[in-house]
Amino acid sequence: MQSYTIGQAARLLGVSPDTARRWADAGRVATHRDESGRRLIDGKDLAAFSVELAKTGGGGGGEEDVSYTSVRNAFPGIVTAVKLGDVAAQVEIQAGPHRLVSLLTREAVEELGLEVGVEATARVKSTNVHIDRS
Repeated sequence: MQSYTIGQAARLLGVSPDTARRWADAGRVATHRDESGRRLIDGKDLAAFSVELAKTGGGGGGEEDVSYTSVRNAFPGIVTAVKLGDVAAQVEIQAGPHRLVSLLTREAVEELGLEVGVEATARVKSTNVHIDRS
C-alpha cells in the first residue's frame, strides 16, 4: 500500500502543507511514522478523507505541477474507487474538490497499477479523460 507524506497529501488535496498538518494533528486523517520519523498517511485513508472533504466543501484549488503533455486540463488526485469488469473498468479520482470518473480498459488499469489509494492524474481533452499514474 502506498503512503503519502504530509506535503504530498496536501498537494493532492489542494491545500497547504500547514493545513494538512493541522488536519492530521486534529485527528481528521490518520497518520503513522516511518523509520526516519516522517508522518505518513496510508493511501486508502487519504482516499477516504479526500472524498469526505469534497462532500463537505473542504480542500482548495492548488497549483498543478508542470506536465509534459499536450493535454492541458490536468487533475492530480488520488484513486478512490476501481470497478473491474471482464474487459472494461471504471476508475474514480478525487482531485481536490473534483470527483472524476473515467471508463477505460481493464488492461490499462492493470498496466497502470491503479487501485484505491494510488496517486493518479486525470487529463481531460474534449470528451476524453486520460489517466496517468504518477
